[in-house]
Amino acid sequence: MNIYEIICEYLERGKGGILATVIKREGSAPRDIGAKMFVGEDGKTFGTVGGGRLESDGYREALEIMNKGIIKVFSIHMEAQRVEEKDMLCGGNVEVLLEPVTVKHLNVYKRTMDCLKSREKGVIVTNFNKNVFAKTLIDKELNIVGDPLDDETINKHKDLFYGNQPVLLDGLFVDPIQISFPLYIFGAGHIAQSLSKIARIAGFYITVVDDREEFANKERFPDANTIIVGDFQDAFNYLDFTGNEYVVILTRGHEYDAEALRESMKRDAKYVGMIGSKRKVKIILDHMRKGGFDEEAIGRIHAPIGISINAETPEEIAISIAAELVSVRNAR
Repeated sequence: MNIYEIICEYLERGKGGILATVIKREGSAPRDIGAKMFVGEDGKTFGTVGGGRLESDGYREALEIMNKGIIKVFSIHMEAQRVEEKDMLCGGNVEVLLEPVTVKHLNVYKRTMDCLKSREKGVIVTNFNKNVFAKTLIDKELNIVGDPLDDETINKHKDLFYGNQPVLLDGLFVDPIQISFPLYIFGAGHIAQSLSKIARIAGFYITVVDDREEFANKERFPDANTIIVGDFQDAFNYLDFTGNEYVVILTRGHEYDAEALRESMKRDAKYVGMIGSKRKVKIILDHMRKGGFDEEAIGRIHAPIGISINAETPEEIAISIAAELVSVRNAR
């Protein structure tokens, strides 16, 4: 489920929460502008704004303003110089917008969810200027859902409404609905490094997951949009699944591969592939059968992964995987 589906579920149950969004970033930081985390009034969180102190501070700030109708922007400076210091080491500065999630804007969240599922373009405009809080969605037909936008605002910023990158300007956060192709790479080894680079060029939005920070980091994965360091199973709590996602499993051991595969098969994904010899693949798929997955679900798994090009090196294997991803994406 994507974060807007979760928000709609909360609101339809009479519950609310706080939506945290990264609206400004200077220097290096864990997540790009536009990254979101929803904190429900029950204290549960969905999505991520970057982990570590950034996320814990965001969570604490969200709880402080919960159900108070308050809009707040908080900043965090990630400028620690040593491991022993409590600040984050990334070196950048981040501003996060905290906004109340209420039934008033349920129609905006529903329309956003529809756009994501049907892969329609649109833009969400959040106005938090001078103690005003308004939220509007403009769809591809220029229909407006939510709070009205005056002609002056539209004319002043209309060029921004059709861009691909979120923009913060004059107390407005203009956030295009990202029609991307999310690729979740489990494992941060040599093949994953090359695949991240190639798949980014091919238009995928890259998330790398590994439980070893010395492997999963920006130095080794400069092309990754997001890096999640943590347990493979737990990582699924931070990943959206709408049926348009691509999952590539390249972990360092068969037990981790099986764990990532099991969680992937529980969710709706466009593509799930796993590396391995025919023998290893057979053993793991038999294990999935014993775990209750039917033949239809198992038949959708691409394993061994990639198209056949007699690949041997990590770079060649990455090319074969990327080719299969593009083939699936472009199939009619």
